Amino acid sequence: MMHDDHSDGFQANPPALPESSMAADGGGTAQGNSDIAPVPRISIQAFCESPALIDAVQEASRDRRMAKAHVRAHPGGIAAAMEFYAASPTPNLLLLENQAPADKLLDQLGKLAEVCDPGTEVVIIGHVNDVLLYRELVRFGVRDYVVAPLGPMDVVRLISELYASQAEKALGKTCAFIGARGGCGSSTIAHNVAWTLSTSLETNTVMADFDLPFGTANLDFNQDPPTGIGDVVNAPDRVDETFVDRLLAKCSDRLSLLAAPSTLDRVTDLPEHQFEQVIDILRASVPASVLDLPHHWSGWVRKSLIDADELVIVAAPDLASLRNAKNLIDAVKQARPNDGPPRLVLNMAGMPKRPEIEAKDFADALSIEPLAVVPFDAEVFGNAANSGHMIEETAPKHEAVAAFEAIAAAISGRDTGRLQKKSTLPPFMQKLLQRKKAS
Repeated sequence: MMHDDHSDGFQANPPALPESSMAADGGGTAQGNSDIAPVPRISIQAFCESPALIDAVQEASRDRRMAKAHVRAHPGGIAAAMEFYAASPTPNLLLLENQAPADKLLDQLGKLAEVCDPGTEVVIIGHVNDVLLYRELVRFGVRDYVVAPLGPMDVVRLISELYASQAEKALGKTCAFIGARGGCGSSTIAHNVAWTLSTSLETNTVMADFDLPFGTANLDFNQDPPTGIGDVVNAPDRVDETFVDRLLAKCSDRLSLLAAPSTLDRVTDLPEHQFEQVIDILRASVPASVLDLPHHWSGWVRKSLIDADELVIVAAPDLASLRNAKNLIDAVKQARPNDGPPRLVLNMAGMPKRPEIEAKDFADALSIEPLAVVPFDAEVFGNAANSGHMIEETAPKHEAVAAFEAIAAAISGRDTGRLQKKSTLPPFMQKLLQRKKAS
């Protein structure tokens, strides 16, 4: 709630206010928006004096990070807000656009404070870059003052940062892996990338196997945990941070496994929001979570894809994978307009005597360059799977290890360090193309 005393939560010496640091057409590059934390389940109302801000707020409300928030945008500024809240309760967050002079703004805020409920946060969106006004507003009890113009992702980022504590600002990222078709090795890629995140990048990582009936993460990591993701399905009302922590099996110092039950004692026709709370807990608990999603289309699989910070589609270089990958990309782009396109990984490339779609042709058809091309090697991958080890453990100099490092570096936004010392992916892709042309 607005008040007259200076709040300890505000900066005593705020910096000069820059113009909006992100472009008004959306708030920076789509790929750069993946670091924005989801907004909690709050009510937000905006009173806007310009049509541009109404459009920005309405567009922001459709972003995946705002899925839990209830957002409404009204025409009119502070005067309209005072009239509206004279007979209605105020929301958790109130966004107010103002183009009036500073003295009139402060007078209006004083009157608005009389109808504001306790706990309501107020943000002023102004059109004057004035640090003295900012300081005065902070002393008055306003949570923040930002300078227009704002694009949709500026609005999302603003709200996200208001409700992110210092600990939450260091939240991890979730990366969902899904196969363009069955048998293309999406799980193998996901498991090896999770291993690479925990070893080469020294990042605390959770490998979550969401393929409930047929998951293989427990086999690939040589684990037989008595608990796992199946317990979430059996007891959804018990899900909290402590409950999820008890379900994790420790694979190494930095890698934990949330295993699938891998049994057929029940079907997986689950509610759309079945695993939403689990994913939120993982995002809040560890820097990296890798989600191994099954190859089927359901409400909860679709939501898990849309809500993930990073999305990797694993495809084999064949026509079925190309068609399905295009369908997945189109569906995801429509649901995630403010995010970058999914990552693409071509797996099992170079299989002897099998006709393949060239990596360049695959990329041209999807308008997405493959993040990595993983070579087919039945012996190396088969030995690793049958022994419950990762490729880096059984064949540390294999070309696939460099591919896993490239994927891990890309989805985490970090460099593995060792990646610079090993052969990089583009030369490998060129060598693969040259080999195929020569044959």
